Amino acid sequence: MNIWDWEFAWRIMPLLLDAVVITVYATVLGFAFAAVFGLVLALMRRSHRPWISLPTVAFVEFVRSTPLLVQIYFLYFVLPEFGVLMPAIVAGILGLGLHFSTYCSEVYRAGLDGVPRGQWEAAVSLNMSRYRTYRDIVIPQAIPPVVPALGNYLVGMIKETPLLSSIAVVEVMQQAKIIGSETFRYIEPITLVGAFFLVVSLVAMMGIRRTEAWLRQKVLGSH
Repeated sequence: MNIWDWEFAWRIMPLLLDAVVITVYATVLGFAFAAVFGLVLALMRRSHRPWISLPTVAFVEFVRSTPLLVQIYFLYFVLPEFGVLMPAIVAGILGLGLHFSTYCSEVYRAGLDGVPRGQWEAAVSLNMSRYRTYRDIVIPQAIPPVVPALGNYLVGMIKETPLLSSIAVVEVMQQAKIIGSETFRYIEPITLVGAFFLVVSLVAMMGIRRTEAWLRQKVLGSH
């Protein structure tokens, strides 16, 4: 008995590759949202105004303390009860983005806290506004050291995309399960899915390392 059927594996490859596109699409958009909104949350958390910082802390801790699956269900199944309708893929991307933005915000906060106090004092002595201080001095120094940590969350997001199948998004894992249920062969589709996730994760980490090197070179060049 042949455990692995190459002819079957090649036959299902196009279906799985189409689903990989959905997985990558959801990951890229979800992480872009998480990276941007996470920085916004980190800055809001550092605000001197309690009416901004305290709700931000509460939001971050609430999202970090509840399961991603529950949040995706809430966006897709509960919000329509209040008139907020969105396609499944949009709800999935938003769920991934919101969930991981809270983790990214903590990474950014560590980076911002790592900027030497003297940089802030120099900006004050030059009479720079808080906005310009963040934009021109603090953020350019805070981002490069935290890129590897952000990369870890990018890989984590890739591995969480199968949760989108719970709201009928046919990403690669869901496609593999569909193929298995129709053909009663699971070893080829599941193995290929594992290989796809491995390749995508490795490519993502290579991209993160290149981005880290580019940012460090840019910062050093500016000095």
